[in-house]
Amino acid sequence: MSAPARLCILGATGSIGLQTLDIVRRHPQRFVADTLVANRNVESMLSLCREFAPRLAVLADADAATQLDAGLRRSGSDTRVVAGATALAESAAAADVDTVVAGIVGAAGLAANLAAARAGKRILLANKEALVMTGPLFMATVRDHGATLLPIDSEHNAVFQVLPEGRLVRGVRKVWLTCSGGPFRDLPELDLASVTPEQACKHPNWSMGRKISVDSATLMNKGLEVIEAHWLFGAPAADIEVVIHPQSIVHSMVEYDDGSILAQLGNPDMRTPIAHALAWPERIDAGVTPLDLIAMPALTFRPPDRARFPCLDLAYAALQQGGTAPAVLNAANEVAVAAFLERRLPFTGIPMLIEAVLAALALDPQPDLPAVLAADAAARECAAALLASGRWGESSSRNAGSGRTMG
Repeated sequence: MSAPARLCILGATGSIGLQTLDIVRRHPQRFVADTLVANRNVESMLSLCREFAPRLAVLADADAATQLDAGLRRSGSDTRVVAGATALAESAAAADVDTVVAGIVGAAGLAANLAAARAGKRILLANKEALVMTGPLFMATVRDHGATLLPIDSEHNAVFQVLPEGRLVRGVRKVWLTCSGGPFRDLPELDLASVTPEQACKHPNWSMGRKISVDSATLMNKGLEVIEAHWLFGAPAADIEVVIHPQSIVHSMVEYDDGSILAQLGNPDMRTPIAHALAWPERIDAGVTPLDLIAMPALTFRPPDRARFPCLDLAYAALQQGGTAPAVLNAANEVAVAAFLERRLPFTGIPMLIEAVLAALALDPQPDLPAVLAADAAARECAAALLASGRWGESSSRNAGSGRTMG
């Protein structure tokens, strides 16, 4: 038997990280948690380090790292603790690591993902921002440095599974990304303005973090996945369709010129795509309850309501604009979601703020990495200023009824 794969888990205390570690727990002969990376969750990291005994623990927050180190020393652990953004990126490129699980939410994981790609690692990608913000750059880095990129978002992993060798080939007509529709898919439009963060975070099918749960509720999550699918598989935006599938059993589909539609089905459990990517090209037990085809409910599909959930069209428009538009979209969305979770912005204000930021900023058509990071910072500053001034709804008001795709 070959040596076990040594994992660097970026976002170890988050949803993706914990589900990855559950698979490591089930297959200790195949996988070793070499490096665990988190932001500042000391208590969770203490528990994980005591169980998995990683070689290295990395926390972005220096004070939290000091607390973690003290706690590990008291328990007699040999795990080394380091802190800071530089250490985070270096851990993803370390020679001791074979596979990097990119599970950090938001732009914070971008530098580490690029470092892993430059080091030629096997990258299990859950972090959307690597492709949303820097799609051309990230894919070129993966290609030029011989890295292996495996998607673990359930939708992209499903597409990967039903494409020959995971690549777009001649004869593919369309990529279909399925979407549960989130907790508000049947809520009347007039009621959307009054929904609470607690309601938005209560996803009907999946167990996810708060930010991604809100993105699912606005359909921005699906919009970001459209941008990802474009870069992962080389599919034009016009050939990527989103379809509401409330049961979350069909995780995505690929339509071929001969009339075939191939789909990947399974119970809604992120351990399935994670286990697939960890073991690829082999298959292993993920601990997921098998899909009971006899007891399965009827599978239904319908188009998304783009008028009620404008974030989807905002994402398509940003992809078509290209340049720094997707980075601005992503940054504005992060600020808007955070404000909603803090009850400083209504749910319906999320797309309004994003559109206002896109309208306010000049876009760079061919950015390098510094330009992308500058656009990200400018978008966050602009979004914060619009929030503080209360002018976040002006762009949408001006464009109402104009017929623009982004309105």
